[in-house]
Amino acid sequence: MLHSLVAYLDSIKARDPAPRSRWEVLLYAGVHAVAVHRIAHAFYRARLYWLARAVSQFGRFLTGIEIHPGAKIGRNFFIDHGMGVVIGETAEIGDDVTMYQGITLGGVDPSSGKGGKRHPTIQDGAIIGANAQILGPIVVGKRSRVGANAVVTKDVADGATVVGNPAKPLLVDAKVYAKDFLAYGTPCDEKYDPQTQKLEILRCEMERLQARLAALEAEQREKQDNRASRQSVG
Repeated sequence: MLHSLVAYLDSIKARDPAPRSRWEVLLYAGVHAVAVHRIAHAFYRARLYWLARAVSQFGRFLTGIEIHPGAKIGRNFFIDHGMGVVIGETAEIGDDVTMYQGITLGGVDPSSGKGGKRHPTIQDGAIIGANAQILGPIVVGKRSRVGANAVVTKDVADGATVVGNPAKPLLVDAKVYAKDFLAYGTPCDEKYDPQTQKLEILRCEMERLQARLAALEAEQREKQDNRASRQSVG
């Protein structure tokens, strides 16, 4: 158990340059929220629902992070800063996931009733940027990144980076993807801005059309030259 705790604290230090020791990491609200959730989830699995809810509400009061006791959370889950995070009952979070403040893993179909899957599944190694809203029983793939303030209502492929409202994928090069960790889930480079990428696509399309026009003009000139040659011979 001690070994697992040390490994967990070290995984947080690897993703956050601020703490200078494991003792400092132990003061993090995100660490407290996850610890309280482990207790609440144990009560939930034992069908002690009122007690589970009471423990989770205590954790919410203590940390400002609301995690439903029914949510399933894997190893090394790190909530950085954390205030305002909401994680719904049927949410599932894999190993080594990182989330920031203001995030909602919400359900959009209350008609599914108890026992139905209403909330997202976040797979291993995903990074969710601040204030992102991930809604419905969708899947955010392994090592994917969701940018700050994104609104995600559709599945995110493994390794993809999505931004915007509604969230759309960015074209991220292999060097950026290969990084072990990308803070807030978004490359801080103008070339990865969605508007910049749209302009780049338009520029490429314009170049293609210009090349096509030049080829047609050259073909037309060649036909005219051939016609003129035949008329001079005749």
